[in-house]
Amino acid sequence: MRKIALFLTVLSVFFTVNAKSFKELTVLQFNIWQEGTVIPGGFEAIADEIARLEPDFVTLSEVRNYKNTRFCDRITEALRNRGKEYYSFYSDDTGLLSRYPITDSVTVFPLNDDHGSIYRLNAKIDNLEFAVYTGHLDYLNDTYYEVRAYDGNTWKKMEAPLTDVAEIHRRNALSQRDEAIDSFIMDAAVQAANGAMIIFGGDFNEPSHLDWIEATKDSADHHGVVIEWENTKKLYDAGYRDSYRVLYPDPVTHPGYTYPSANPARKPETVTWAKESDERDRIDYIFYLPINGMEPVEAFIFGPEESIAYSREVHSASQDKFITPLGVWPTDHKGVLVKFRYLAE
Repeated sequence: MRKIALFLTVLSVFFTVNAKSFKELTVLQFNIWQEGTVIPGGFEAIADEIARLEPDFVTLSEVRNYKNTRFCDRITEALRNRGKEYYSFYSDDTGLLSRYPITDSVTVFPLNDDHGSIYRLNAKIDNLEFAVYTGHLDYLNDTYYEVRAYDGNTWKKMEAPLTDVAEIHRRNALSQRDEAIDSFIMDAAVQAANGAMIIFGGDFNEPSHLDWIEATKDSADHHGVVIEWENTKKLYDAGYRDSYRVLYPDPVTHPGYTYPSANPARKPETVTWAKESDERDRIDYIFYLPINGMEPVEAFIFGPEESIAYSREVHSASQDKFITPLGVWPTDHKGVLVKFRYLAE
């Protein structure tokens, strides 16, 4: 009888899973460097690249709404002119685009004196609720620069790198990045409890606890520092996963650097905050909550293969997979494009 009961249980699970099917969606995290205004033709390049990639959701950093314009209105119109329909809403500092009608939009962490922001949209796909967040976290008290001997508020050269881990954590906590992440975790917990699938893309202005490990302590001017950076660790402790590191867990073979990116339209020394250092880091992320079969299946670094180190262009020697630009590259970051799959009815 026990064998029969076990067989029936397994059969029930089999048919329950197979009554559903896997669907896919793509998410793009894209820091657009002051709305593309720094690079000639930058705005049009942003629209061209999004139209080419056709991500289901786009999380944008550095939305500025210059001269009383509404960037998200402008970009959705530009995409419509390219035959691509996207939905958005007014936001400041960060932005969200969706290929699906938006059922709700909320400010989760409001912009205060340029210390970062987080917004959320809700949309339904395949009768599933999705809560998609965009974040651009505080750029001040940027302590990973101090490890590289540059002040994390003024970016002036320091006499020596900061390598004391306790002091790095203390100074790093002076930013508002941890308050922003706490706000996300609280809001997303409510969304998840109501059955929503959670995706969070952003430029965190902070490295990952998965990247500054023993194997990388002598790379990219880490100066021997091994440290669990606070905010990605908080997300992991809350159950969220870093899509890029799920697929590529080794930061030696797949560093996934997103800043600073080389840009053919700019001299290398104009896209770096630490001219005499190697500040390459992965600070742009797409996190997700692994429920309902949600998992990443592909991930790419989106942008030029070259980065900037010591005010020089450096070609990538990594095993990262790149999607290179069509032509004009509008930003000093590289983006991250991730394809997910999930179970749908």
